[in-house]
Amino acid sequence: MTEPTIPPVTSAPEALACAPDRGFVDWLAQSGGSLLVSTYQAGKVLLLGWNGRQLTLLPRHFDKPMGLDVRDDRLLLATRHALSVFANAAPLAYEYREPGRYDALYLPRVTYQLSELHVHDVALTEDGIWMVNTRFSCLASPSDRFTFVPRWQPPFISALVPEDRCHLNGLALVDGQPGYVTALGTTDTVGGWRDNKAQGGVVIHIDSGEILVQGLAMPHSPRWHRGTLWFLHSGAGELVQVDTQTGTCTTVCRLPGYLRGLTLVGDYAVIGLCKIRETQIFGGMPIQERYPELRCGVAIVDLRSGAPVGMLTMTAGCTELYDIRFLAGSRRPNLLNLDKPELKDAIAAPGCYYWLRPDKVIPDEPGR
Repeated sequence: MTEPTIPPVTSAPEALACAPDRGFVDWLAQSGGSLLVSTYQAGKVLLLGWNGRQLTLLPRHFDKPMGLDVRDDRLLLATRHALSVFANAAPLAYEYREPGRYDALYLPRVTYQLSELHVHDVALTEDGIWMVNTRFSCLASPSDRFTFVPRWQPPFISALVPEDRCHLNGLALVDGQPGYVTALGTTDTVGGWRDNKAQGGVVIHIDSGEILVQGLAMPHSPRWHRGTLWFLHSGAGELVQVDTQTGTCTTVCRLPGYLRGLTLVGDYAVIGLCKIRETQIFGGMPIQERYPELRCGVAIVDLRSGAPVGMLTMTAGCTELYDIRFLAGSRRPNLLNLDKPELKDAIAAPGCYYWLRPDKVIPDEPGR
């Protein structure tokens, strides 16, 4: 059977192209939702949807997009110098560009200017926004008075300084609150994690500050799902399940890529794969010995068996992904960045949504 393909999507300066296999297409078609994928290397947020006949790929340009999160009708995105909150104005989606083409339209609402904090994972919670501030080795929140407000640091970090001492990167929410983080080391010196990056990675319990798992090769993307902690043992190409009582790890599957970006949907894991672009940071990883060639793309894995279900391979224009989120109930979403001129015509208020159209504006007649 000939595998379905998506023609290249042109976006200066490179053309993005991807090839999904039949398993990936079938899973997305039956999932009842769509996927958001960030790639800081290509400077894009990719929206992977389903229009009832085929897979769709919509790229949106951002400056170094990293962590993503979705909560209710809001979307959170970290970029090089900012943290932005978008809101879904679903009633406006139907008329955007072509009637009925989109079923969700995320519009920018609030942007926090952060400087270059190297923000990785981010989270929307009931008590506000959390972000992994990698440069300052802490969890933090944005502020309308400061660049950031620190809220937690690993106990082995002795100072709040912009030195990326342990490369704190991943955040897992448990019952809506920060529960676990991943870091590439337990060092307390400038960039100290780099010296033992193939074995220095850890998973840390936030409330106690205790190290739950250690000896890891660049762990990323911890997630809490159905009462269980999962993370990506990135440098080994593994999806791992953790017993939080004992710290015992179980490898669920191995994939041919440096893994980064994880979302869990029912019985399935959606996992991002990257190629290793250079050896200064990513060299010497176990994954390089296991596979002669690495892939960039998105894999679907059955959590019950560990078996791969489908794969979308990025064939051009992209070699690294960072984060992935599932948009439940939205099959064909759209996301507008600040460059889109249509933003000035989009009006949203509680129970009130309008596109401003020149032919609907009542002129100010003389004498009125």
